[in-house]
Formats: sequence, structure tokens, C-alpha cells
Amino acid sequence: MRAWSVMIRIIVIGSIGTAGLSLACRSLAAFQLQNLLPSPTAPADAENVRAEIRSLESVLPKVPDRGATLFLLAQRYAHLGDLKKALALLKECMALDAGFVPDPNESPSLIPLETNREFGKLLAQARGRRSPVHRARVVFTVPAEDLFPEGLAVDASNGVFYMGSMHYKKIVKFTLTGVVSDFVSQSAYDLSPVGGVHVDIADHSVWASTDAGVKQRPELLHFDAQGKLMERYASPGRMPYDLNDLVLRGRREIYTTDTEGHHVYRFDRLSHRFVNMKLWRPVFYPNGITLARDCNLLFVADMLGVIRVDLRTNDSADVDPGANDTLSGIDGLYWHNGELIGVQYGTGEYRIMRWKLSSDGRKVTASETLEYHTDLISDATTGAILGENFYFIANAGIYNLQDDKIVDPAKLQPVHIAAVPLK
Repeated sequence: MRAWSVMIRIIVIGSIGTAGLSLACRSLAAFQLQNLLPSPTAPADAENVRAEIRSLESVLPKVPDRGATLFLLAQRYAHLGDLKKALALLKECMALDAGFVPDPNESPSLIPLETNREFGKLLAQARGRRSPVHRARVVFTVPAEDLFPEGLAVDASNGVFYMGSMHYKKIVKFTLTGVVSDFVSQSAYDLSPVGGVHVDIADHSVWASTDAGVKQRPELLHFDAQGKLMERYASPGRMPYDLNDLVLRGRREIYTTDTEGHHVYRFDRLSHRFVNMKLWRPVFYPNGITLARDCNLLFVADMLGVIRVDLRTNDSADVDPGANDTLSGIDGLYWHNGELIGVQYGTGEYRIMRWKLSSDGRKVTASETLEYHTDLISDATTGAILGENFYFIANAGIYNLQDDKIVDPAKLQPVHIAAVPLK
């Protein structure tokens, strides 16, 4: 689940921050923005947002990915109606030239800034810096138009892909030359919306994590190679919370992110206990998660960047992205030959990225855009590496699904799996 989808749930409560503003409200917002006045009505979640701002401001001097923190702070201040502060933060963020695009279409809290001239210049400048990068191609199409997939995984030994469905609460499987079939059917085990999926290469079983859903029941699930449920464990969080993505470490541990609850958990497969990980700073909407090849380094993505955790010592620190770059807001995160591959949304636009890391994994030494500003990356979520190709869900359509209901049936389309070469 992208953090934006979580934040949109919060933002739509606000008086001028909602994407569904009436014409009269939009006119009021325009007047407020032209004069840089605060909103006359505080949003219902104002107390929580102010607490988040205080936490963000406390870590701002410490995180290396400064642009990411500035960008998120700007959105939170805009949500509260403090448009002058939001604009100042955006100016500081844009000056770093780290790739952020303050597009109100992707960041709804910025909608009230649309009519402000200074904001318009910032947005035009950011858009002027971008150039499309097109290297991916569609390699497979899943005919179902209403799956709304989130997680994708592959069994490298046989080329079988597994994909979770948020809408039908099931898992499908396919090969790039074969047909699509249910691995876990819709009605089999009364599942919540399926997010992350991961193949255990030891026995070809599949682990999955689920969103809370209408039943408010996020879980960690384990299926055998035939799709039979073997284990299920309830998340220890309190609402709002979910289990998003996950990664396996050997036969003993699973690490999983709780995006809405702002937690990263270690799950012990023997004791069946979840432990909330203590990292060097708070996490903000954690999402993608991966392990280095030796399984000693864990990388956790959130809205402020990527945290590197040495599992031998429990030492943690943010990966330094270097100048003119950011690791903000990565949905699918994967390790490949000393690099991180990511499906990134935190810049305000979506892109497939590759970041070369130093030998100790502490900083980015080089980065490369693999797909950007094309139709294949307008609605991507997660992916999987098979051979020397990165396969990803190109059009999940998650924003067309609200409260488990399809918003606009006319926008439904088959799910495209795209691939971009890593060589």
C-alpha cells in the first residue's frame, strides 16, 4: 500500500485539503492562498497532524535525506491551512534539486496552493527539470480488470509469479508464458485485502501480509506450495494499522512494515511473536523492505528515506542519498548485486530507480532512473527480480478503489506486468 493512499484518507477530512472540494470551497481556498491566510477551520485530525509535525521537525536536522522531510512537512502544514509555511518549506525543498515535484494531483494537500503564483513557478520549474525515461515494456497481461493488485513476488526456481488482490482478497499465480489461475481463491480463508507477498525459496511456500480491511484484521499468512493455509497470525497493532510488505530472513525471522501504524516488526517464526523494532528515529509510513544478500543488513523505506539496520548489532541509520537525490517513499524495495531497486512515489511522481550503494550500505554512490514519466509508471506499486530483469505491476489502479468499492468502472483495465532490464 502506498503511503499516499493512507495520507489521502486523512487529508480528505480537512476543510480545504480535500480532493473533492465543492466549487464554492475551491473559490474560498483560492482566496486564502492568494493572500496566504490560514484555513478558518481546523481539520478534524489537526491534533494528530501537529504531533506529526513536531516529530518531523525534531528529526529534520538529523536525517541526510533533508528534501524528503521538507516535502512531507510542507504537505502537513498545507493540510492544516498554514499555506505560508508550506510554501516556504517547498521553496527550500525545491532548492535542493533532489527530484521532488509538488504536483497537487499526486499530493492532494497541496491543492489549495494551485492558484498561488509562487507555487505555480515552483511547480513549473520542477516539471521543467524532468525528462521521460522509457526502458520498460509490457511482458504479460492479467486479463482481470478489477484485481487491484498490490504485492508481486516470483519463485526464481520455476518462474511462477504470485500477486495479491486488494479487492478480491486472494492471491493469483501466473508464468510469463502461461495462464493466470487462483493460488488462494477469494472465499477460501476469509482474508483481508492482500498486500505483500513473498516466496520462501526453501520450500516454495508463500507468505503474505494483509491490510486491516473492513474487518480491521491485518494478518501475516503462510501458505504451502499448493495454496493451502498453514499459519495465520494477527498483527499486534492498534487501529489505524496494517501489515504492508515483508521479507524473510532464513527459517526463523520475518520483517514486516505497518504503514498506517508507523511500525516495523520482527516476527519470530518459532515463538510466533511480533516485536516492534527500535530504530534510530521514528518511521513515517514505512513501506518497502528488503535484505542484503548476506541477510545481515535490513533496509526499510519510509517517507523520509531508507533506514539501514545491521541485524547483528541492531545499529540503525538512514542511508545517505547524496546531493540531488532522494530515497523518499519507496513502495517496492529490492536488493540486487549491491544495489537497491525501488518503485518510488515519495517525490510526488512515480519512477523506477536503481541506487548503487557503498560496500557497507551506508550511502548511495550512484543512481539511475530506469523508468520515469511514462504510462508504464503512472500507477506502479511493487515488483520482483527474475534473472537480470525487474518485473513490476504497471497499473495497479489502487486509487480507483475506495473503501473496497470501485470509484469509476470506466477506468478499469487489465493488469499489465512490465519489465525493465538491469544489465
